[in-house]
Amino acid sequence: MTPQEIAAMIASVGVPYAYSHFDATPEHPAPAPPFICFFCPGSDDVYADDKNYVSIADLSVELYTRNKDFALESAVEAALAAHDLAWDKEQTYLDGEKVYMTSWDCQTVLKGGNYAQ
Repeated sequence: MTPQEIAAMIASVGVPYAYSHFDATPEHPAPAPPFICFFCPGSDDVYADDKNYVSIADLSVELYTRNKDFALESAVEAALAAHDLAWDKEQTYLDGEKVYMTSWDCQTVLKGGNYAQ
């Protein structure tokens, strides 16, 4: 997938999203939940002969909600499944922010470009 395809996949869920985090300012505050942050924290590339042949990106998708939202979780999983991505899922309650964070970790073959929103 290209970074643009990853961003489009996340956008298809239908909630505000950002790569890594929202750059909130007083004029443009971060959105209220629900929202998604996604990022690629690392890679597991295939390489040999001092060259990277395939870039396999770790992809993390985090859904933040005020309440447990099965429908939105299903929407995220449908988007991932539509792109043939397998995932591990985890959920935690962030007491300081009073939100649930549900995260999906998966891998995808990354093909050049920049993340666009």
